Amino acid sequence: MKKRFSRSSSKTSLSFRLALALIGLLVAGGCTSQPPSQRDNVCSIFKERPSWYRAAQRSSSRWDTPISLAMAIMFQESSFRARARPPRDKIFGVLPWRRPSSAYGYAQATDATWADYRRAAGKTGASRTHFADAVDFVAWYVNRANRELGSLTSRQHYLAYHQGLGGYRRGSYQGVDWLQGAATSVASREERFSEQLDRCRDKLRTRRWFG
Repeated sequence: MKKRFSRSSSKTSLSFRLALALIGLLVAGGCTSQPPSQRDNVCSIFKERPSWYRAAQRSSSRWDTPISLAMAIMFQESSFRARARPPRDKIFGVLPWRRPSSAYGYAQATDATWADYRRAAGKTGASRTHFADAVDFVAWYVNRANRELGSLTSRQHYLAYHQGLGGYRRGSYQGVDWLQGAATSVASREERFSEQLDRCRDKLRTRRWFG
């Protein structure tokens, strides 16, 4: 007697396999959004995420912006967390309320500035949670600041990045102690990242790292 296979059991098996595949994709996606394990060393970051180096290199060439500066700004803004957002304001210091801005993603770009970038760069499908797009945005913004404000130091670049070009012109950063401290941290980290890159750039260029 021939054994008959139930159509319903076959469908169940197919659904189970599809569910496992979906779970695998979700897990993989979750892993790629995790920040690098050694965020204070740009060589370690790029060794762990070689595709990030290729993206940063392309953006650096396109917008004539140092990789070390773009990476230092992103570190300050999100610590390389793909879905970073500003913390919510609190009502009575306890109840969560609205977020202070629409800043989002690796570069903490606001909705309006991200829209400006997508139009200017011709990248209508760019995403703030995609590293290559985010680092390109930072490099584009640094280039824009240099063109509109003149040559700036790393410290000044962060102030212009955080406050916007108009805010920087108005001096809105003056007297804001925490922001001044953050700008100093960016300048210090940019210098450190630049020194680190000088030591590992040749290896990054020649070694075939995939990822």
